Amino acid sequence: MQVYCNSLTSYSRLDTLEVKIGDLTLGNHYPIRIQTMTTTDTMDTMATVEQSIRCIEAGAELVRITAPSKKEAENLLNIKNELRRRGYHTPLVADIHFTPNAAEIAARIVEKVRINPGNYIDKKKFAFIDYTDAEYSGEIDRIRDRFTPLVKICKEYGTAMRIGTNHGSLSDRIMSRYGDTPMGMVESAMEFLRVAREESYHNIVLSMKSSNPQVMVQAYRLLVRKMDEEFGVCYPLHLGVTEAGDGEDGRIKSAIGIGSLLEDGIGDTIRVSLTEDPEFEIPVCKDLVKRYEKRVAPAGPPTPEIPPIQKLPYSPFEYRRRVSRSLSNLGGHHVPVVIADFRKEAAIDRQDLAVIGYRYDAAGDKWNIGDVAADFIYTGSKPIDFDLPGTLQCVCDHSVWRQLPDTNACLPLFRGSEYAMAGNRSPRLNFVALDTAAEESASLANQWADDDTVVLCCWSSHPQALLSVRRFMAGLMQRGIETPAILAIESAGTTIDENLIHFSTEAGALFLDGIGDGIWLMNDPGKIVNTMVSGRTYLQATNNHQFLNNTSFSILQATRTRISRTEYISCPSCGRTLFDLQETTAKIRSFTHHLKGVKIAIMGCIVNGPGEMADADFGYVGSGPGKITLYKGKEIVKRGVDSAVAMEELINLLKESEAWADPVPIKAS
Repeated sequence: MQVYCNSLTSYSRLDTLEVKIGDLTLGNHYPIRIQTMTTTDTMDTMATVEQSIRCIEAGAELVRITAPSKKEAENLLNIKNELRRRGYHTPLVADIHFTPNAAEIAARIVEKVRINPGNYIDKKKFAFIDYTDAEYSGEIDRIRDRFTPLVKICKEYGTAMRIGTNHGSLSDRIMSRYGDTPMGMVESAMEFLRVAREESYHNIVLSMKSSNPQVMVQAYRLLVRKMDEEFGVCYPLHLGVTEAGDGEDGRIKSAIGIGSLLEDGIGDTIRVSLTEDPEFEIPVCKDLVKRYEKRVAPAGPPTPEIPPIQKLPYSPFEYRRRVSRSLSNLGGHHVPVVIADFRKEAAIDRQDLAVIGYRYDAAGDKWNIGDVAADFIYTGSKPIDFDLPGTLQCVCDHSVWRQLPDTNACLPLFRGSEYAMAGNRSPRLNFVALDTAAEESASLANQWADDDTVVLCCWSSHPQALLSVRRFMAGLMQRGIETPAILAIESAGTTIDENLIHFSTEAGALFLDGIGDGIWLMNDPGKIVNTMVSGRTYLQATNNHQFLNNTSFSILQATRTRISRTEYISCPSCGRTLFDLQETTAKIRSFTHHLKGVKIAIMGCIVNGPGEMADADFGYVGSGPGKITLYKGKEIVKRGVDSAVAMEELINLLKESEAWADPVPIKAS
């Protein structure tokens, strides 16, 4: 096994054990299965049945239902019987957190149970305990005693199990020894997996979920390596970014985490956790999975091989940004830049720049600059004939640039070897578009290794473009070449979701590994059709330049490489939820969206409360019907707040914590 997957340069599914979930087989190179979770009250049998049917008919191959106590676990039988009576035989999964007794009941009824090792036996009090080795071993014995009965029931009834670690709900024991780390997540699951293996029970799926895609991806990679080292086999993996949120942000964050792993052949089943009705998760799952179905048996001529990476020049288990030289506002310590692509516009005037963050005030002859304002604009074969704001630089084709009366007004873009042959270049910055799949790409990069004006715009004509660009960048790192590199990605998707998934996977996977000094997204807006999400037409009315610009900044935000807006960690709702999550999330967004860099968690219940909020700055958590508990970090600040005034109390908490700023008009320049 190469590091954590079969290959870093060729798509190949990871070998995993075969798991039976009712009549469904998962793992062992079977198709990547799609699943979701109901949001209804489990005690409302008919509502849960009806929602399950909507999910199944949308394409869900497994349906998960919460069972927070014994009574809900018992009612799973009524739900299952009604679904079977109506002709639906899709496997059901019981979601268990704090109640082993509920898990033991559910395991006799449904085809699979999910347990969270962080709170299945342990009670989380956010206490640090300095265990001796003997004391720690005693804790493992306690886990064995309490967990083994469930294992034996699952083995007797043929029930599958998911051991589902969540970053934000690691036990005090794990936190005390491993910290709030990906390795802590792995060990949390391994403790339970070792107990199951002692009982010769192997019908197990594992997951490593986090609201932070960077943590999530590192944890899965570590888990694969750990299982391979310790057991010589890997169990099937359930992929998901927990509390991803809604709309574009939820899709982008999920695609970055899930897509990065699927790209390397890791993952046997996926769930996209959106704060939307569960049936709307399914199309996003399908769009993610279909990217890899085509790679199993591609049509047409054989795909050219990408040479292997002999030694990965960075650790895939921890984040460290690639070293690049600082040129102007690029590379080095600078945050990744955003390039807006206007090449297809017949003409460009000042008002056109509003969609990329620059609004022109003609009366005052000044520019108003937004928080998500692009850094460069590419105009292709035409120059811009007006003065740009000082924070925006123009890039045009070299053939146009060299004929400008004032070449300082713009920067040139060269194509591959065109730069080597050019007689005139910019003394400031020269952008060079380089196809990383071309044979000469490495030698060209070597030629310009010491050129302090070159910025590479890396793209690939290879069908597996991400793997091609990654190999090229690994080569630069191995050779000590520090030329800044922008990730240039074009999508041929025909829906907004397809575009979001393509951009997020192709760019996000590289940014998570510290690769990329900028992002340049391109598509053909004429190909995109309307997309329905949550019953509304989604993004089609948005200007395509605005869509690409917002997507670029969202990808950088989700990969934690450039923070430009408020971040919301919102759970996808389930039968435990104590308020309308979609409505509440929208309301909180409307009041706090201007708080750049602040992370606010919106959680439906105590299960998804202090633990699942992970690294959020503030939390808004359902604690009872009509009651909210407010958190600052992991500390409770106010309990039992009436939901009618909870928004006001959250704002007061933000003010008291000096995290609040009154909304102001966007700044002028």
